[in-house]
Amino acid sequence: MINYDFVTESMRMHLTKQNRMVFRGFFPEDNPEGRTIKVYVNKKEIPVEITIEKSVDVRRRYLHYQMNVGEEVTGEFGIPEEPVTEIRVYSCKGSEEALSFRADGKLYQSICSQLESNLEMERLEEDKIVLTGWSAAGDTTKCEVFIDKKSVPFEVQWKYRKDVVDVFGELSDSINCGYEIFVPDQGGKRLVLILKAADKQKRFEILLEKVRQGEEKQTGSGYVRKAIAYWKHYGFRKMVRKVFYKLKGKKDTMNYEEFLKKYGVDENELERQRQDVIEGGPLFSIVVPLYCTKEKFLREMIESVQAQTYTNWELCLADGSGKEKSLKETVDIYAKEDKRIKYILLESNEGIAGNTNEALKMANGDFIVLTDHDDLLSPEALYQCAKAIQKEPQTDIIYSDEDKVDMNGRHYFEPHFKSDFNIDLLCTMNYICHLFVFHKTILEKAGFFQSEYDGAQDHDFILRCTEAAEHIAHIPRVLYHWRCHSQSTSENPESKLYAFTNGCKAVKAHYDRIGIPAEVERGPFYGMYHTRYQWKEEPLLSIIIPNKDHVADLRKCMDSIEEKSTYRNFEFIIVENNSTEEETFAYYKEIETRDNVTVLYYKGDFNYSKINNFGVAQAKGEYILLLNNDTEMIEPDSIKEMLDVCMRPDVGIAGAKLLYEDNTIQHAGVIVGFGGIAGHAFIGQDKEDNGYFSRSISVQDLSAVTAACLMVRKSVYEEVGGLDEEYKVAFNDIDFCLKVRKAGYLVVYNPYAQFYHYESKSRGLEDSADKVARFQREIALFGERWGDILEKGDPYYNPNLTLDKADFSLKE
Repeated sequence: MINYDFVTESMRMHLTKQNRMVFRGFFPEDNPEGRTIKVYVNKKEIPVEITIEKSVDVRRRYLHYQMNVGEEVTGEFGIPEEPVTEIRVYSCKGSEEALSFRADGKLYQSICSQLESNLEMERLEEDKIVLTGWSAAGDTTKCEVFIDKKSVPFEVQWKYRKDVVDVFGELSDSINCGYEIFVPDQGGKRLVLILKAADKQKRFEILLEKVRQGEEKQTGSGYVRKAIAYWKHYGFRKMVRKVFYKLKGKKDTMNYEEFLKKYGVDENELERQRQDVIEGGPLFSIVVPLYCTKEKFLREMIESVQAQTYTNWELCLADGSGKEKSLKETVDIYAKEDKRIKYILLESNEGIAGNTNEALKMANGDFIVLTDHDDLLSPEALYQCAKAIQKEPQTDIIYSDEDKVDMNGRHYFEPHFKSDFNIDLLCTMNYICHLFVFHKTILEKAGFFQSEYDGAQDHDFILRCTEAAEHIAHIPRVLYHWRCHSQSTSENPESKLYAFTNGCKAVKAHYDRIGIPAEVERGPFYGMYHTRYQWKEEPLLSIIIPNKDHVADLRKCMDSIEEKSTYRNFEFIIVENNSTEEETFAYYKEIETRDNVTVLYYKGDFNYSKINNFGVAQAKGEYILLLNNDTEMIEPDSIKEMLDVCMRPDVGIAGAKLLYEDNTIQHAGVIVGFGGIAGHAFIGQDKEDNGYFSRSISVQDLSAVTAACLMVRKSVYEEVGGLDEEYKVAFNDIDFCLKVRKAGYLVVYNPYAQFYHYESKSRGLEDSADKVARFQREIALFGERWGDILEKGDPYYNPNLTLDKADFSLKE
């Protein structure tokens, strides 16, 4: 049972008003019990001003709780002049009061004297200790750094942090409250950072040895200390609940380090690759734009190229650093010994697009490889690309999986095991990114990088290249290591808003080139995009709903569409199948008076495929929505979102995101192979969970979606022969989707279309020998018909991920 007590996330002094306090938090499930909040100071109730914010940023801030949190509650109250001995915050309903927060006089004094600030991350970057965090006082904050009690010199840089400004409503939108402090690493064991502003300060202590070893700041003992502190202030019951929600999100799966030990390439395999002669293998031109690259990173990048087991390559380096900061001296050390390394010093910095273009002009290879100046190639990267070309000579684009590597080049993390080519996912985000390899003829067709898309220039370039390509190969191996901080989520994406604006422009330009009327806006998170199609037509949609009794469910289903849907040109076709209750037929008589409702009577035994085929045959609409009677539309634009996708000529089917009644995911697409045959992605996860690399919240191509809510063009339905009636209950929708895919159409999952699915109320469980036998026959039929995809794997699901769970975790 959900506990609806208010969770107080923070309690602080107001930044600009004296003797005012501010608290912030949330009600689980967004306060369905209608609770109020009371504040007591010294056991006297104090008036409190409550404001509620609803936004994507709120959901992002509270995702780690694994609860449905869409509303953030902020309270403000005054402090009396008398000495404060106690503050309590209660969640109240009627006479019931549940304690949410308690501070005694000592904790209150600590809150008053503490500067609102945080140290989020510390890392070793070459010969410097880098401290990253924020202070609500902004760049007026005085910083002091001590190592082993001795003051040491440092450099501090301040930057804008929208995430901090959003939390502290009093702050000016122009304040620079994020800091990066650079401290020369000259030995020592313990670093102390003190931040001061006015009469407040905050002290942070760091063990330098752990930083040098690349360990994260939050150790196990740190969690224990936080739990004890939470217990003291909130009580044991709330502490247990918070720990539970923190731990709930952790998966009992193989971690990446274990995965690499088991499945990563070893030295024996690398030596085998070196001895493998690929006759007539292509020349790869690795093009790299340089700009003020750190020498350490430049050296490691060059050496990762030289370490390739496939040796037919050239490295093209275009340096935009300028004469005074030229990297020529470093490059020459390698180029004198290795004639495959080519270098040019540009007259001026042309930006990342312009510098990359200059590097492209140096390339003489059959295939061109894009690499950033501080990243690393896996030693087998070019070998695997050469083998892919040898296997399929028609290949003109290759991309691979990737992971991240820390600034020291030692720790690998966050592997991105990708889908095979997925145009709808690419229009949602640049999921391809690295490693990206293309034939030289693609450059001739697509053109060079364009500076007008700076910040998203690679996304624009990849879209143009894939438009020109005829055969795109995905290598499901990590061939590229993207250098970044292991806690890079603390970095500020808002500082690159121009990049996301240009990303919208890049995707919009793609639609313009292929003749699809669309506008593109930013999606739920930075780097994600939402396509809004601008079709002029509003075709008739026929909504096919099979039904046997369950009038309340059918009424809820139809009413949710009638009352909420922004798309209005639809008809209902109810296919009655052996109902027995008088109430059911009375409801049919009632709804048949409507102009847009038809009730058909199917007399045979239950066969889901036959029932839907019977309804579709008499549908008037150009498009069909197969819909279960135990569904309820949530988002008003759901039908429009599905139809907009389905109206594209390359799309045959559109599916929706379906939720259980408790707001967990019932369906976010189907993966062929889950559980041996097929299963729903991310089933059981919270509806606000992003899923693996945001897959549950991304429009994308998949092999199948559930027919509980499936839209299809009627001509496509008829082209593939509708649902196969040999599948009476199970797998008919998966089989249907695979037939549509085989006919050359895309199946698209659209999470902006959302329905509740109360699931299978229209038929019983597999609780008899006949039903079990029928189920086994349908499994055998599916295996016989689609054995190829079961053997090779779902092209939209990476073979490095497990088939035993629905969460896209690493295979064991």
